[in-house]
Amino acid sequence: MFRSILPFDSEARSSSISCRRSYRYTCLVIMSRKMLIDGNVGNGTEEDLYDFDLFVIGAGSGGTRASRFSAQYGAKVGVCELPFHPVSSEVVGGVGGTCVIRGCVPKKILVYGATFGPEIQDAKEYGWQVNENVDFDWKKLLHKKTEEIVRLNGVYKRLLSNAGVKLFEGEGRVVGPNEVEVIQLDGTKLSYSAKHILIATGSRAQRPDIPGQELAITSDEALSLDELPKRVVVLGGGYIAVEFASIWRGMGSTVNLCFRKELPLRGFDDEMRALVARNLEGRGIILHPQTTLTQLVKTEDGIKVTTDHGEELMADVVLFATGRIPNTKRLNLQSVGVELDRTGAVKVDEYSRTNVPSIWAIGDVTNRMNLTPVALMEGTMFAKTVFGNEPSKPDHSNVPCAVFCIPPLSVVGLSEEQAIEQLSGDILVFTSTFNPMKNTISGRQEKTLMKLIVSAETDKVVGASMCGPDAAEIMQGIAIAIKCGATKAQFDSTVGIHPSSAEEFVTMRSVTRRIAAAGKPKTNL
Repeated sequence: MFRSILPFDSEARSSSISCRRSYRYTCLVIMSRKMLIDGNVGNGTEEDLYDFDLFVIGAGSGGTRASRFSAQYGAKVGVCELPFHPVSSEVVGGVGGTCVIRGCVPKKILVYGATFGPEIQDAKEYGWQVNENVDFDWKKLLHKKTEEIVRLNGVYKRLLSNAGVKLFEGEGRVVGPNEVEVIQLDGTKLSYSAKHILIATGSRAQRPDIPGQELAITSDEALSLDELPKRVVVLGGGYIAVEFASIWRGMGSTVNLCFRKELPLRGFDDEMRALVARNLEGRGIILHPQTTLTQLVKTEDGIKVTTDHGEELMADVVLFATGRIPNTKRLNLQSVGVELDRTGAVKVDEYSRTNVPSIWAIGDVTNRMNLTPVALMEGTMFAKTVFGNEPSKPDHSNVPCAVFCIPPLSVVGLSEEQAIEQLSGDILVFTSTFNPMKNTISGRQEKTLMKLIVSAETDKVVGASMCGPDAAEIMQGIAIAIKCGATKAQFDSTVGIHPSSAEEFVTMRSVTRRIAAAGKPKTNL
């Protein structure tokens, strides 16, 4: 049987002893039952105490990765997931999870679809004779999107099957430190014991508590609307808000974007946030900074939206993109002693272990860094730690990410504001703002901005960001360099690819500004 090689602290050891005492009788009963069935009375081993070495609740990106990799180490693994549906609820979900079914993947498909409208207009200046009546078929794109997520749902199921993982369809909950319960579609309850239990149930969209909130939708429904809305009001200033605002505007909808701060995308580099806001407005999105909604009312003409400034907006669809919360409500975790924080997130240590030694958690349900690739990394590290005899902590530093607004924003490492807060010495800021070559012919007035943050003391590049076409594709390569500790001198010594936007990252020679250790963040926008 696999054994964790991580030491328990005294509190965890005490908890473990208490758990073992409480479940000693249950374990003996299970072992006796198995020995009777197998005819091996007198030959019981530790393996006989459990149905599974690992049982995973949640077969999204992180749960699937942890299940597969643990099975490859030789563990007997079971995983449960809710039945498939494009729009999630407490009783439906699907193998593949939020990212594959109702998140990153279908969203990116719609982003691709939304970029063609403006691209067709730009094509005219490149000599293409485009008919003025260019029609867009929302239902066709939606059908194609659904076909793709159904295909990927099948791919994920095959990945589990090929790895020897036993998949159960139903709702999972924890009923003991080493016991899970699966409620099947017909209401039948199945109980299984497991040496280790992994929680990987992700997160779900939350709604602000305002009058008429039931008239609004979340990102789940936004990806499956029957009709393309002509008028949209989006509440929120994060990833989801600016991405869906860009999608609907690219498809021709009138979009009003309301958010509480002065700029969207709180937490990102301020200089980049300002450019994103400018680009959103340049594409025709109506911005309402420092604004929230106070009421939604259904009328004959649509949904009447009232802001906290007393402004009234009419919409066919109102999207709440006001954040997500960990999906722990129905897991029964607190009854078995698992600690949650005030948001409902599962508290874990640096190895993704909860305060109950046999129970672990990864991904959005822990509310550490809520990105699909991070959940995959955490799942990999979990499998190495528990079943690979290789204790491995997830590394949440220098994780690249992208916001797929149009054009996109992508970053890795520290923003200028974070560098000022976290670094002790002076900071060098390098920027390059330019009109992409493609725009010089099309006439589109939309700047690209690239930025490097450098420690003056070590010459290390500690942060990079870009807002412009292909930002995510470019930033993935930059992330490798920053992860490896590349210096500005090494960037400068790299030969660029010409003509490309990417070459700007290795040709920024002049310091835009130097910020003294006691300085404050400034931008030139």
